[in-house]
Amino acid sequence: MLEGTGKVINRPTKTGGKSYDKFFIYIPASVAKDSAFPFKSGDEVIVRIEGDKLVVEKLGKSR
Repeated sequence: MLEGTGKVINRPTKTGGKSYDKFFIYIPASVAKDSAFPFKSGDEVIVRIEGDKLVVEKLGKSR
């Protein structure tokens, strides 16, 4: 399955007495477990905005 409904979550954290935002995007397991899903847990990625889309690519991939 290459499509599902995920969610963007903000998990504020405190470090050194300061508060910082951490944003996570949850990907449904049915999408992440699909054989065509291009990432593994721990992969480093490049994240950028193109118009109204969020693009995620493996680090080191040609752009």
